[in-house]
Amino acid sequence: MDQQSQVEERDGRRVARARRWAAARVSDEEGMSTAEYAVGTVAACAFAAVLYQVVTGGSVVAALGELVQTALTTLA
Repeated sequence: MDQQSQVEERDGRRVARARRWAAARVSDEEGMSTAEYAVGTVAACAFAAVLYQVVTGGSVVAALGELVQTALTTLA
């Protein structure tokens, strides 16, 4: 076997190995299915609603206002 044939054979093995590696990296579960998107979206919306209620609640607004007032009086 001449040198050119050996190089081509070696390169062919490398390409085959790269293809096998790429095929192994791609699995049957490549992300979320439609049902998982729906559950994830509902969970994100519920979390956003709870967070909105907490942030707009009186105690958080009062605490933030008090914090800003304290910071402003400290700087003055």
